[in-house]
Amino acid sequence: MPQINPPKYVRQILFGLQARGHLAYLVGGCVRDVIMDITPQDWDICTSALPEEVMELFPGSRPTGLEHGTVTVIIGSKSAEVTTFRTEGDYRDHRRPDSVTFVSDLITDLSRRDFTMNAIALSADGMLADPFDGVSDIEKRCIRCVGNPKLRFTEDALRMFRALRFSARLGFTIEYDTLSAIEECAELASELAPERVRDEVEKILLTTRPETMSAAISFGLLKKYIGGAGWKTPNFADLASMPRKPLSRWVAFSIMLRKYGYIPSAREFLKQLRLDGRTIRCCTDAEVLLSQDPPSDSLGWKKLLNRYGVDTVTCAVQAYSVIMGIDCEKELRAVLKSGECFSLKHLAVTGDDLLSLGLKGPELGEMLKFLLEYVMEYPDNNKREILLELAKYSEES
Repeated sequence: MPQINPPKYVRQILFGLQARGHLAYLVGGCVRDVIMDITPQDWDICTSALPEEVMELFPGSRPTGLEHGTVTVIIGSKSAEVTTFRTEGDYRDHRRPDSVTFVSDLITDLSRRDFTMNAIALSADGMLADPFDGVSDIEKRCIRCVGNPKLRFTEDALRMFRALRFSARLGFTIEYDTLSAIEECAELASELAPERVRDEVEKILLTTRPETMSAAISFGLLKKYIGGAGWKTPNFADLASMPRKPLSRWVAFSIMLRKYGYIPSAREFLKQLRLDGRTIRCCTDAEVLLSQDPPSDSLGWKKLLNRYGVDTVTCAVQAYSVIMGIDCEKELRAVLKSGECFSLKHLAVTGDDLLSLGLKGPELGEMLKFLLEYVMEYPDNNKREILLELAKYSEES
């Protein structure tokens, strides 16, 4: 296993808890990442200390989840979540336990976790606690539930999405019993909050293996949002060639679903998943653009950019490439790189300039529109003196 070297603030927390006679371990994703020689983004700690004891030991800590035993310990400008060893009661909402009971035993705490690779604890001196063979599963690149997979997914239905996300992100295989339990428990996903589902779908789409979404759909994890079976399976693997940006991936993903009959409307699908207004608008407009042939000249591109904006047109062009097999990114880039005007923002005159000519109200707006259309067609004439003269002439005539 690679040498563990947590940041100084993390060591301070571990040693501070141990100095008071408490057990303290790194746990979860940070340990998995250390074993895989990946630098952890977050450091989580589990301890035998009660939340009140943690807060007393580290003044200024935040009680971010006291009912579940979690305290955010702040050291300088850094922070780490410290959670008391616990067992959990029933999960009536298939998401969070109705109750928790604090315990003093590490193994009991690890037994409640989702997957074996996340149920490994590591002490400050490098000693591993691995009661469920998580290290072996990491070496085999295998995702396996701790204990009974059906029970794990019944407790927290979001774990089914997490299994697929870890598979997509790490390139691990989901072992047979765990995979079978996902298929068997898939209907429970309909009880999850749309925001939670949205976040997991987005994380999968942003991996290098977005084709994992095919499994999520075929298992029925998105049945609440995707009613139809579709007439063809989309090749979501093509999304990996797109920029790893949420907007780009959502545009192509929703358009693929619409194109192949999985959803009747990209707008309604995204609204149900609680996507933000900008993403919904961009996906909806891009869907319209993909129903048309791409422009044949720079003027046509500028008109699209003026009407829909750079983000929407760019995402639509990227989707053209992966869905339609039509590559027109070079043409769009040429227009953007040219610096030619396609919006009022870059027009050489402003509303104030036209006010000085006596224009106001609707007339002023119409003149700005006229000048913009003129400049898009004759880009070299986007000069203040030329446009003011044209405005005067047009007004007089």
